[in-house]
Amino acid sequence: MLNQEVNQIIDNLKGRRGYEEKKAKKLGFTSLYDYFEDKLKKQKLAIDNEKAIAKQALIQKQNKFSEKKCKCC
Repeated sequence: MLNQEVNQIIDNLKGRRGYEEKKAKKLGFTSLYDYFEDKLKKQKLAIDNEKAIAKQALIQKQNKFSEKKCKCC
């Protein structure tokens, strides 16, 4: 399955292609496609983690407000 995002990134490299190929080879990837595919997966995972952390922080903040309503009961 070919990822269109990865193909677009590779097509738009222009002068940086040699640099990115060396970097991919240094990191142990067999192709430039595999390197960018892994890079995109990591970016999407990081975004998902940030969303989960933000959601958890919002829930904790809401819980703090609900606990402070009345302490006399």
